[in-house]
Amino acid sequence: MRVPDNRVAARSAVVSARSTLTTLTAAVGTAGLAAATANPGLLAEVDQHAAAVRDSLHGDSRPLTVAALAGYAEGVRAAAREHGWAPPATPIDWSEPDWLLTRLLAVCALARSLDPRHLA
Repeated sequence: MRVPDNRVAARSAVVSARSTLTTLTAAVGTAGLAAATANPGLLAEVDQHAAAVRDSLHGDSRPLTVAALAGYAEGVRAAAREHGWAPPATPIDWSEPDWLLTRLLAVCALARSLDPRHLA
């Protein structure tokens, strides 16, 4: 029995989305979410950004998915690169992160809230 091509493509897309979120979490999420836990001001900013991301992805009317969050993060990074942004080469100073890093951190927070089976 052959697996239909659309199933293979869908599975590859899910694997790619998981990989994107795993990489983002390693680069931004782990340290950033730890910093947000220790800094109520940063945590509030992350919560506000998470609400905006959820709104952008219509999270109130349909569940957030790994693919939607990964696509959003990739879109934000691509737009930032078009305007000259480059990922930080040194550890991020979470005491005063810029808008972009806070937005990406919000994506990580939302990804963390998904069912863990979706990220495995």
